[in-house]
Amino acid sequence: MHPAVPIALVFVGCCSNVVFLELLIRGDPGSGNIITFSQFLFIALEGFVTTARFGTKKPSIPIRHYIVMVVMFFLVNVTNNLALNYNISMPLHMIFRAGSLIANLVMGIIILKKRYTTSKYLSVLMITAGICISTIASGKDVGHGSTEEEKASEFFSWCIGISLLTFALFLSARMGIYQETLYVTYGKHPNEALFYSHALPLPGFIVLASDIYTRAAMFSTSELVTVPGLNIGVPCMWLYLIGNVVTQYVCISSVYVLTTECTSLTVTLVVTLRKFISLLLSIVYFQNPFTPTHWVGTFLVFLGTCIFINIISMARELFAPKRKVN
Repeated sequence: MHPAVPIALVFVGCCSNVVFLELLIRGDPGSGNIITFSQFLFIALEGFVTTARFGTKKPSIPIRHYIVMVVMFFLVNVTNNLALNYNISMPLHMIFRAGSLIANLVMGIIILKKRYTTSKYLSVLMITAGICISTIASGKDVGHGSTEEEKASEFFSWCIGISLLTFALFLSARMGIYQETLYVTYGKHPNEALFYSHALPLPGFIVLASDIYTRAAMFSTSELVTVPGLNIGVPCMWLYLIGNVVTQYVCISSVYVLTTECTSLTVTLVVTLRKFISLLLSIVYFQNPFTPTHWVGTFLVFLGTCIFINIISMARELFAPKRKVN
């Protein structure tokens, strides 16, 4: 497969996914659990057929290691989606998650005893400052209740959302380090990891079954949309959910394919650019509140990210003409 294909699918799938996610959250701010469950179920079913071959193919990495990774993966996804229930806007959500390099660096120092160059520390300081500025700016947008009690309740809810995002950020970094050590020991098996990371957590959704059922019932009562060619009305929230699940699969599977077709530098460059475009889509298309202060914070986050991954060298390597071998 030509690298241009997975690169294009990453942009189309991931950016479209953000649009469907925002439509779902605007229709029902508490729909995080049903979104996560639907994504996990779809990817697990697809992987059961194509990767596990209906359970006949033995995993290359022992299941016990996948279980540890899956617990972390499950908590990260549920926590990130749960944060949207607590006055967290989509732009802030994306800016916060773009700060994963901070958590990776801190975890690398603590767990792997790594040391980094001065430019890496500088970039992380910029990212940290950008996130703090954006967070403070977003904090001013909450607490618009009619009474002091309502304002305090909204602000407390926002603080819970920030805490959840912070927890998910560092847990995701810890999961990345654990996954890295597994790949060093057993080799890279991206499709297998994708399947087990989505299939093994499914029993965990039992504790969320009541909420998922409630949201499903609410989705069924949403505004009907006529499907072209079928002349039948379908609740719009179910259409948004289907769109979100399909684009999530395209997004995440394309990233996994990209890791096998391109260098890690190219993958990092593509993912970073995708995050920036998704942020712009959320701001422009949905007219989310975004002040000049937010722009300053966003600029610092992405500039720090570019410095951290040395995006100039990456771009030169990506677009440099290939030397002919005699």
